[in-house]
Amino acid sequence: MIASCIICNSPYSMDTSPMRYSCECGGLLQLVQDFSGIDADQLKRCFYERRALRHTISASGVWRYKELIAPKLPEDHIVTRNEGNTGLYETESVRQFAGIRRLWLKAQSENPSGSFKDNGMTVAISHGRSLGYRGFACTSTGNTSSSLSMYAATGGLASLILVPDRDVALNKVLQTLAYGAQVRTFTGTYDDGIRWLDNHAETEGLYVCNSINPFRIEGQKSILFELAQDMDWSLPDWIVLPGGALSNASALGKGLHDLYELGFISKLPRVAVIQAEGASPFHRMIANGNVSLTPEQKPSTVASALNIGNPPSWRKARDVLQLTNGVTAAVTDEEIMQAKLHIDRSGIGAEPASAAAVAGLRKLVRDGTIHRDETAACILTGHILKDSDSLRSYRDIPDRIQQVQLAN
Repeated sequence: MIASCIICNSPYSMDTSPMRYSCECGGLLQLVQDFSGIDADQLKRCFYERRALRHTISASGVWRYKELIAPKLPEDHIVTRNEGNTGLYETESVRQFAGIRRLWLKAQSENPSGSFKDNGMTVAISHGRSLGYRGFACTSTGNTSSSLSMYAATGGLASLILVPDRDVALNKVLQTLAYGAQVRTFTGTYDDGIRWLDNHAETEGLYVCNSINPFRIEGQKSILFELAQDMDWSLPDWIVLPGGALSNASALGKGLHDLYELGFISKLPRVAVIQAEGASPFHRMIANGNVSLTPEQKPSTVASALNIGNPPSWRKARDVLQLTNGVTAAVTDEEIMQAKLHIDRSGIGAEPASAAAVAGLRKLVRDGTIHRDETAACILTGHILKDSDSLRSYRDIPDRIQQVQLAN
């Protein structure tokens, strides 16, 4: 398996340790896939057949698409929890709130650890295992840590998690601890944790599973693959998703490129990346027409999963916007929580970061960027219980709790 630098195109082998995550020039790496001989129609039939399978690797909504993700990875190294296979929903109340003709919600919250991170983590952990690593690490505001610790536990592996000591959802840390991870808290930001891993991971024998890992990106392509299969390979006009570290946007774009070039889809949808206003360096870069990103020194948002001031995958996400004629938007915490209320009341539920996608869609429809007659799919990235403290902001909850005397 070969990866290349996204800046200078220098090649690197991914088949031996130590694992590399970036080039000498500082650019991130991305996998170079050899899709020669791929027959889209034949693979479509194969993907439909695999969808009915149980108790095999192909029952996973990630490994179903192995030919397009990690075709050379040995199956005996794969660590899976049958991730993917998440629901695609249409709900009238959320559609009306967004103001668009037709809207689908792809609920990545239904993954085994409760977030979209599982789609990428199964591939990263499996690759690290194939290289002989027994220890896995990440720095995380929550979802990455719970996903990593779950897969490490599943594979009988060790996990080390670096967690900032502020602006992190406690439920996510408790989930991580429950899976048996070693957790180190530190004073600083997500970006400080990434720098520590960059300097110390290899000397401590750790395989890093943050979004700088190109295998995470390959696995997360499966979110787009499954959405396309759900919709019989005819995607909506827009795909809208939240942006924190921007790994999801990067994976979405790489997946769209693969499907389009191979003939699985005949048209590219436009992509909208939504950031929280208090942590929106990527949106500001695009809105101001800048060629490089200026980090947010003190990011702050109720959407803890988006509380990232220096997203490592910004170059890849920028390429996605160029590929799809995409856009960005920033939404306030109030707009996020308003959208979350509608998603929760629809019965689907989502953490605040997920709701940013719907809030951003509503904003883009209202300002005319997205036409009301168009169609869209929003990626809901995390479960409602991931950040249950945010539910305390619903002011009507006390009014719906009534003390009664039950009759005998």
